Formats: sequence, C-alpha cells, structure tokens
Amino acid sequence: MEKEDLKVLNKGEEEEMELQGYRLCRWRLALVGLAVLCTGGFLLLVLYWMPEWCVKSTCTRTTARDAEVVLLRSTDEFRRWFLARVRVMLAPGSNPFHSLETQTTSPCSPSSPSCPFSSPASTPLANGHTPHPSDGSPAQELIRRFADYQPKQIRYFTFHSTKYYWNDEVQNFEVLIGLEDLQINCSTLHSEHSAGLTRNQQEYRRLFFGVNEIAVKVPSVFKLLIKEVLNPFYIFQLFSVILWSADEYYYYAVAIVFMSVISIATSLYTIKKQYVMLHDMVAAHSIVRVSVCRANNDIEEILSTDLVPGDVMVIPSNGTIMPCDAVLVSGTCIVNESMLTGESVPVTKTNLPNPVPGGRGEEADSAYNTEDHKRHTLFCGTNVIQTRFYTGELVKAVVVRTGFGTAKGQLVRSILYPKPTDFKLYRDAYLFLLCLVAVAGIGFVYSIVLSIMNKSPAKTIIIESLDIITITVPPALPAAMTAGIVYAQRRLKNIGIFCISPQRINICGQINLVCFDKTGTLTEDGLDLWGVQRVENGSFHLSEENAYKESLVKSQFVACMATCHSLTKIEGQLSGDPLDLKMFEATGWILEEATEEETSLHNRIMPTVVQPPKQLLPPEPASSQEHDMELYELSSAYEIGIVRQFPFSSALQRMSVVARLLGEKRMDAYTKGAPEVVASLCKKETVPENFAGVLEGYTKQGFRVIALAHRRLESKLTWHKVQNINRDHIETNMEFLGLIIMQNKLKAETPGVLHDLHQANIRTVMVTGDNMLTAISVARDCGMIPPQDTVIIADALPPHDGQAAKIIWRYADKPSKTSRLEEVNISLEDVCHADEPKTQELYHFAMNGKSFSVITEHFPDMLQKLVLHGTVFARMAPDQKTQLIEALQGVDYFVGMCGDGANDCGALKRAHGGISLSELEASVASPFTSRTPNISCVPSLIREGRAALITSFCVFKFMALYSIIQYISVTLLYSIPSNLGDFQFLFIDIAIILLIVFTMSLNPAWKVLVSRRPPSGLISGPLLFSVLTQILICLGFQTITFLWVRQQPWYTIWTPLTDVCNQSSHINVSDNIEVDDHNIKNYENTSLFYVSSFQYLIVAVVFSKGKPFRQPSYKNWPFVLSALSLYFFLLFIMFHPIETIDEFLQIVCVPFEWRVKLFLIILVNAAVSVVVETFILDIVLWKLVFSRDKQGSFGITPADPTPQGGMDLRAYKCLSWLCCPRKTPKARYMHLAQELSVDPDWPPKPTTTTEAKPRPENGSTYQIMINS
Repeated sequence: MEKEDLKVLNKGEEEEMELQGYRLCRWRLALVGLAVLCTGGFLLLVLYWMPEWCVKSTCTRTTARDAEVVLLRSTDEFRRWFLARVRVMLAPGSNPFHSLETQTTSPCSPSSPSCPFSSPASTPLANGHTPHPSDGSPAQELIRRFADYQPKQIRYFTFHSTKYYWNDEVQNFEVLIGLEDLQINCSTLHSEHSAGLTRNQQEYRRLFFGVNEIAVKVPSVFKLLIKEVLNPFYIFQLFSVILWSADEYYYYAVAIVFMSVISIATSLYTIKKQYVMLHDMVAAHSIVRVSVCRANNDIEEILSTDLVPGDVMVIPSNGTIMPCDAVLVSGTCIVNESMLTGESVPVTKTNLPNPVPGGRGEEADSAYNTEDHKRHTLFCGTNVIQTRFYTGELVKAVVVRTGFGTAKGQLVRSILYPKPTDFKLYRDAYLFLLCLVAVAGIGFVYSIVLSIMNKSPAKTIIIESLDIITITVPPALPAAMTAGIVYAQRRLKNIGIFCISPQRINICGQINLVCFDKTGTLTEDGLDLWGVQRVENGSFHLSEENAYKESLVKSQFVACMATCHSLTKIEGQLSGDPLDLKMFEATGWILEEATEEETSLHNRIMPTVVQPPKQLLPPEPASSQEHDMELYELSSAYEIGIVRQFPFSSALQRMSVVARLLGEKRMDAYTKGAPEVVASLCKKETVPENFAGVLEGYTKQGFRVIALAHRRLESKLTWHKVQNINRDHIETNMEFLGLIIMQNKLKAETPGVLHDLHQANIRTVMVTGDNMLTAISVARDCGMIPPQDTVIIADALPPHDGQAAKIIWRYADKPSKTSRLEEVNISLEDVCHADEPKTQELYHFAMNGKSFSVITEHFPDMLQKLVLHGTVFARMAPDQKTQLIEALQGVDYFVGMCGDGANDCGALKRAHGGISLSELEASVASPFTSRTPNISCVPSLIREGRAALITSFCVFKFMALYSIIQYISVTLLYSIPSNLGDFQFLFIDIAIILLIVFTMSLNPAWKVLVSRRPPSGLISGPLLFSVLTQILICLGFQTITFLWVRQQPWYTIWTPLTDVCNQSSHINVSDNIEVDDHNIKNYENTSLFYVSSFQYLIVAVVFSKGKPFRQPSYKNWPFVLSALSLYFFLLFIMFHPIETIDEFLQIVCVPFEWRVKLFLIILVNAAVSVVVETFILDIVLWKLVFSRDKQGSFGITPADPTPQGGMDLRAYKCLSWLCCPRKTPKARYMHLAQELSVDPDWPPKPTTTTEAKPRPENGSTYQIMINS
C-alpha cells in the first residue's frame, strides 16, 4: 500500500478533515528531546503551539491503517492542525451490529456471579472515560464467554468527543452514529429491532458506542492555567522580565508581572465559569433510570448511561426527559421540544409507520433517518409530557443514537469546540508585531555591531542587544489592549449586558448584519386574535371583534373554529399550537377528550368532542315538549365530535378535520389554512369578488390571515370509510366561510430598534423555527421588509425519481395583477446607480429549513446569491441556523445573532457577536447575555463594540509609536555610546505610558449608531498613513534635537564637573563614577529625554479620537487630567530644574536658551502632528477612503463619490489609488451585489423553476439551468 496516503474524514460534511498516518520514531524522539534540553524547553513550547511540527519531527509517515498517531487538518478556510493518538481495543467482533449469540451461551440472571455486566460500575469504555480498574475487563470477559469468536483488534482515535473507528472495507476511519449506520427500512426496524437486545448484545455494543452520556469535563484550574500561560505573549513577557532583572531594572518588571497576573486570573475565572455553567446545564438530566425491553419480553430497569443503539426503551406514561434519540415504534407521545426548536409548543409524536413491503406513495417503505422521520423521533433533552397507549400496549421507542451522537450532543459539541472566529484586527495585530520584530532585528544587529566597535564586555553586549527587542515589542501591549475591552465590558454590565467572551466586544464593532430569532425576541410569545370577517352568500360581512356571540354559536364559521385544530389536553390544560389555542379560546367552547378506557374500545380512533358553553346556547322555546324527545335532547346537547384529523402540512399550507354534529347522519369537513390555498379549494361562487383586495389590505398591515371553509360530506361516507379516505377527496368543492385575522404582537421596542439599525446601514434577517407565513407577516410588521417590497419564496425540492434537484420560485402575498417583474427590474436599475447607500432593493428572499438544506447541498453557488437578499428563514433547525450564519460569514458579512432559546445556541456561538435574551441554555453558548428581554440591547452592543474597536486602534497605534519613539531614542544614544537611565525608562514606562494607556481607553461610546463602520483591520490606508507619518515626524524631530545639541556653542562632553548652567556643582564626584561607566548623564540624553517625553503625550492626544464612534476626549476627565498633569510636570522640571528630581531622573542641567529651543522644537512637533493627523488624514484621506467603503444596507456599493469641495480630480485619483487601489469592493457580498445588478435573469421570475444539472467534467458541481 502506498505510504503517502491522505484520507478524508467526514467527506462533504461541516467537520471535513484530511488525515495522515504517522508512526513514532525513537531516534527522532531522542533528537527532539536533546534539542528541547539545549533550548531550555523553548522548543517544547514551539511544538505545543504547532501540532504539525510536533508530529513531523517525532514520527515517520505510514499508512492510515498502521498509524500510531494521526495528524488531522480541517478543510475549511482556517486549515487548523490537530493530532490524536490511535488506540487499540480487543473485541469479540468488528461490527457492533453483528449478533454474538451462540448455542453455548447460557442465560444468566443479574444476580448471578458469572454475569459481570449487570453492574454499571463495570461499564466498558474504550477511551477510559471511567477510571475503574476493571476498565477493559468486560471485553476480555466477552471474549472468554464467546470462545468461538476470534478476538479482533479494533483501532480508533477520539477527536472532539467523537470516536473514529478503522473500517477495513472502506480503508478509512469512520464515525459510528447509531442505528442509522445500518440504513434500515421502517418495516425492518419494526420487524427486527423492536424486540430489544439481550444483555450480552448490549454490552458488546457499548464497547463501540461507549457510555450514553454527554460528558462535559470541567478542567482543573492548574490545567487551565498552564494552557493560558503558554500563550506566546506571556512567554515573551517572561523573557522580558528575566532580562530586566538581569539588568537590575526591577520596578517595571514587577509592574508587568502584576498586570499579567491580574489578566491571567480574570481570564481563568471566566473560562472556568463557562465550563461549570455548561456542565451544569448538561448534567441536569443526563442520568435517569429507564425501563428497557429484553429480547425475551422481560422488562428491566437500567441507568440511562447503559443505553446503546438498538435498545428498546419503554416511555413512562407520566413522561420523562429523553436521555437519547429514539424512534417510537408503538404509541403516541406529546413532547415539548423547546430545547431544539425554541417554540414551547407541545408536539404530538406518532409511532413510525410499518409499511407493507411494496407499498406505494406515502406508504412506500423508505430507509429510516432522523431528519425525514422526525415526527416519529424523540430527541435527547426534549421533555415527553405524556404518552398515550391503546389496548394495554406499552409506548416503546428504539434507541437510535446515544451520547454526543444525539441532537443535544451535537449542540453541546458545537459549544465545546466552536470554529475560531476570524477577525482581521487580531491577524493584523500579529502582522504589525512581526513588522516591529523586524525593526527590532535591525536594532539588535546595529547594537551588537556598535558594542563590538566600542569594545564593550560580552554581558553588556547581550543585555543591550536583547533590550532593544523588549523596547521595540512592548510587553505591556496585551494589558494595554485589554484595558479598553475591560472598560467596555464594565459599561455593558451597567446597561444589563453580561459578557463571557470579552474579545468579542471588538468584533461587535464591525457587525453589519444581525439575525434575529422571532418568537420571544422580536415578538411576544404567541398570536392574538384581532378579529373575524365572515362570508355569507359570496360577500363579506363587516369585520367583527370576536365570534363569541349567541347569534353565531350554531354557525358553520364557529364550528370550524372550534373543530379545525390539533389541540389536546395535558393534565387538564389545553395545549398545542398557539394559533390553534387562540382561535379555540376565542369561541369560548369546551374540549373533552376520550379517556384511555374509551380509547381502547375504539382501537386508536380518538373521538374528541367540543361543545359551546351553556350560556351561549339560545333558550329553548316553550313548545319544546311537543317536539320529538330525541330532537329536544339534541338541541340542548349541541356537541361536535372530531372524527378524523388531517394534520397541518407546511407543503399544503392547510389542515382539515372531519366532524359530526351529535345526532346528525352526515359528516362535515372543515378546512383552515393560507387564504389563497383555501380559496382555490372552494366553489367560485362562494368566494367574494373583492377577496384579493380585502386579503391584501390585511397582509399589508402585517396581520396573519387564516381562511376557513366547510363542506357537507355525502351520507355514504361512514365512520370507517373516513378513517381510510385520502384528504384530496375531502378538500374539494368547499364553501368559503370567511377569514380569521391574527396578530403576532411585536415587542414595543422592536420597530424602533430595527429602524435605528437600518439607518446605520446594518442589515437585518429573521431566522426562526416558526412557520413561513407568520415570519413574513412579522417581518413586514416590524419594518424588516418594507410594505412596498416583494417577497420571493424559494421552494427547493431534493432530487426525486431520477429528476434533478430544483427550486420553484413564487412571489408571496402580492395578489395584485400588475406585473411584478418590471417593477423589480426597474427598481434594481435605480438602486445600482444610486449614490445613497440607504436605498433598498424591492425584493427579499424567504425560504424554509428544508429548502435551505437542499439549496446548501445542490445549489452551493446559488446560496451565496440568496443570502445576499434573504430576509426570512423559517422552520430552521438549530444546525441550519448555524449553517446560515456561516453562509453569511462566507460572503464577508460580520454577523450578529440575537435569540432566546436553546435552539439558537450553535448560532449564538458561531456568530461574530451572539446575544442571548434568556439566562437559560442560550446564555451558556452566547458571548453576551442581556438582562433586558428585548432587542434594544443590540444597538447598544454595536455602539460599545465600535467604541472598543476604535479604542483598540488608538491604543495599538499609541503603543506602536511609544515603542518606536523609545527605539529611536535608544538607537541614537547607542551611537555615542549612551542609553536612557533606569529611572528615565521607569518614568516613561509607568508615569507616562501606563497612565495614558489606561485613561485614554475610558472614552464612552457615541450616543447614536452612525451609518459608517470603523475599519476592521490595522493594515488599512488611513491607519498605516497615520502611524507612518507620526513615526517620521518623531524620528525627524528627535534627530534634529540630537544633531542640533551637538552644534551648540556651549556643547562639550559632559563630566560631573561640567557647568554650562553657570551654577557651582554640589555633586560629589565619587558618587557618579558608576553612572559614568554607563554614560547615562549627557546633553544628548537629557535633550532626547525631554523631547521624547513630550512626543509620547503629543501622539496620545492626537490618536485619542472621539466622534463618530466615541465621546470626545475632552469629556474623558481622567485622560485630560493625566495629560495636563504630565505636561505641567515636564514643563516645570524643564524650566525650573529641581536637583533631587534631576538626580533621580539622571538628567543634567542645560542652558536656558537651549531649553527655550527645546520648547520650540516640541511646539513645532505638536503642530505638525496635529495638522497631519487631523487635517490631512481625517478631512482628506478618511473621507475619500470611507466614502468608497460605505456599506449599503443590502450590500450594494454606491458609485464613486464626487471629490470633496474644490479638490482637483487628479489629487483625488492619486489619493484614492494610494489608499484603496482596488476598483472592486473588498467584501465578497459587495462584489456579488455588483455582479447581480447587471444580471438580467436576477431576481428569478415568478412561477419559474431552477434546476441543478451536473457538469459533465465534474459531477460534484452544478450548473444552474432556468426553465420557465
């Protein structure tokens, strides 16, 4: 077999990785060990930071099959490296689903000593999750008991809480998911897997699948400390501290150590707290006692941790929290899936159909999978509220997935192992540091050469040359950068936003698109009935507030409202879809369900009965005695029994019921659903002529409209015939009854916040688990989709019966007959040539979760175009929400996510800035949690993010300038040879730098969100221009000072006896012999010290920007006070020397006229710095560059701006070429928007279909074919 084989794991999935096999090599290990000793352990650190170097330096390549170590590399844009040890376990077989039953096996009771598996303590766990000494013995025991089986070596490795097993057939490592690996049909699942496993089979499978537990280990503080301290920055700080201690510069070393300890301690506390929260959330329901069916029909109680795929679990009648994913094979369950969907609506789960082999249509036998059969699947972590069973049957479910393989396990994995969030600021910071390191390298060589020429001792050469590196790359940088973030975190806390990932605050400053969950985030929970509008004789009545009236009690309209729903009673409380609940409550009727005894008689037919309250029924006339007794009973007991339900189908957009009025022979069919759909099923003459207009009137106001219809069924349709009839026979030739108008009340703050975000050119998107029509209605209501805009619904269908996947385009709630197409095209044309970025396109895409997954799989190129204008994403599963966030990030959006349910966890974690409105599950995953339960926290977070980002830029620029200014001073002084004194360094580093850095970060955020965004990286035109010009100015003025002082007529080589100030010296010569050795005291040093000290303060003031992202600096009192105090102090010691201060700072007395000249140099320096930064950069360059970089609300780039004022065109072109040479926009979404603006086939026209066709040269990509 070829040695260099490269395997691909999880092909085509989100966690796709390349795998290479390696074998440990002893001589390489020995060499690396020697190198680690020689480098004092530094090489070990490098290998810890670089897993690929570690593997390649200690191992040799081998085949994946024989590997002892595997090197993994992600195939996403981050291309991260990981390593994992391959382990070997012995098992009686290689396939967990093979049967091991042999004739020799004797059944044993749990109490029998020969049966070691009945005790949970001996649970075999291949990867050592349990620390029992008996670990592994169960496998040995199984091998001993199944002597006929040859023990097999199973090779596997664990990565991100998932086990990958070697599969000889495919010659690759594979994940064992669960029962779905077998790809079994529904009928096979019933016939072969519904009896249960023997105890031996369960033990054997547990070897492979491990314990059914989502184990979140909380690392010890020591482990976290080691991981945190082994950060390159902290290692560099350690190096600096050791160097300064060797140079007897203890004060600053202590200050740096103190700051680092505080920084590490806060970081550890935050990380530990996150782990504990996640552990508590998962552990709450992870271990329960469950009943399982054994193969011999026994029922045994075991711990949920012992469950394996294939076990048959009995669901208790009083409900439980599911410890695994399981499929119902008998009975019905009512489940609260809010953990997954965020909608706390009880869902009815029915048993998996058991089709007859060879069945057709809906009854065809298909392979079971959790996605297609989710109506029959109970998911881990969801709450089974109650169960229903018939004729004494138990409610049973076959375990499908366990542990981290379950839906909840995947959610926890996405929180534990998130993808890194790529942020340009941090990448640029490292690039910037590399530039500083390069500058330091030049200084390093320069100082060594100078020291050798000056014949300095070896110790001095080493310390001085290494000192240049610590000067150029400031060790206080991490603390300085953190300061702004800490202040922002504190300000956020004051407005009720808590942050567990402070680094994300900066990234929030870049957000230009926010995804909102709907229920509980944009809206209050649930819908309210606004009114009803009945139809009689083909025309509308006036709208009425409710249907709770005596006159309507026996009308078909109210009968439809009372029967056409899927409500059920749970512990005496009505429960079900909120829309159904509101509709039923509006009638005031009473629902009565059959008891279990009655149900068992009817054999699965559940006659639910509804009846109006007695007070609504009209009083009986006095002549009632003369009536037939039976009729009297009927009129006094007005009851309707629901005979059959056709559940709501999102594809059909309707639900129907067949009901019978007590005492009537004929049955009635009632339908409710989307108005257009229901109207199309009705007789033309019963639908009012103004139907479209009335409907449009309501939808434009943002109401959710439901239509009702009715039909008397033929008398030949008996009870039993109805149970087997197809719904198409029922839902036809109906009579239109009227409309119900529902209102999904928005939270009061929602429209205002969304308006503010649109004003700031921040795009908004709705991503919800709720239904599409409600979502579109709410999007219109809150201003996310303006009333005049078109909504294009993308319905994607997967490949079926040899047909390719296709997308059917339809335009939502635009029933007017005018051609929508011309309107769209004209409006797009206008948008593309508009200079105003706030102009919005007139179309938005909407799609549901199923369509989204089909488009992701079969139309990857189309997905990017759709997310560019996609505004409503409905019925989205938790993992689809995360995929949407990634798709938006894939076109270079900075995405914020605001949600409140556990179903938003993955998306909240993945987004650049996730903010949770709930303090429950979501807050564990979310970087931010808001105490205010509405979206007003979103603009506040973005404003604080922008302020923190600008603060980071200010601090970074200031720290870069500080190190370069000090570097210039030191390199100039090395040439004479001299240096800055320890206390001069200390004064600069602590009194000036730390004080200024920690106060310049205190500017609060600007009051409003402006439409401009701060730059995302340090490597951008204006920022580089700013830093480079200030470096040149400082270099120029320091060099002038250094050369000019030596030209002064009074200048001479300074000695303790020199007296250029005409003062008799009181200094004792003997005290200064040591100082003279270092040659600290001289005129060059003193002059440069004065000038450079002022330069630090000048750049601090110049860089400390205010509007439009931060409050102006003059409002930052601590900063103003610090800067003025330092200016005053420096001017004071310059013009009024005090001997003790001069002695402490090792500065010498210079003539008064030179001090005046120094003051003039400082004034000119300040003036030049301010003019360059404020006038040239802010007024000319900044406006030019940022007018090109404005972000349109939907990613449309405005045309080139007109040059400012009277600026001539050539200067404009030259400057714009310097600052942004690219004509095409940098962000991918802008680029796409430009392309689409000239595409005649975009947006797709109504009632057209887009098909996916495989290209002949490459079967995996698709060409889009548009067929009308």
